[in-house]
Amino acid sequence: MTSGKLAKYLKMAKGYRGKAKNCKRTVYNRVDKALEHNYRNRKEKKRDARTLWIQQVNAGVGEHGMSYSNFVHQLNQSKVELNRKVLADMAITEPFSFRAIVELCKASK
Repeated sequence: MTSGKLAKYLKMAKGYRGKAKNCKRTVYNRVDKALEHNYRNRKEKKRDARTLWIQQVNAGVGEHGMSYSNFVHQLNQSKVELNRKVLADMAITEPFSFRAIVELCKASK
């Protein structure tokens, strides 16, 4: 019978290879390291998604002869409150609606 903490760690280490799944000292180290990576990568995932949205919006705006930074500035000036995720989705799936937003930004100069 294993103690509560060890049993919890062994359960989390299920599927690891070699000593990492059944040796007490190795299990603690490997699971702790995995939890650290898990915490860090949850934050990185959000950063990576935002970077991707910016790239997609930049590509969509570039087709209409405008830079991303000017586009975002004009969006803020014209009081359009769409976030980057929505803009990226529109640039890909609804090119005519996205073009209307770009034209609105160009007109507000």
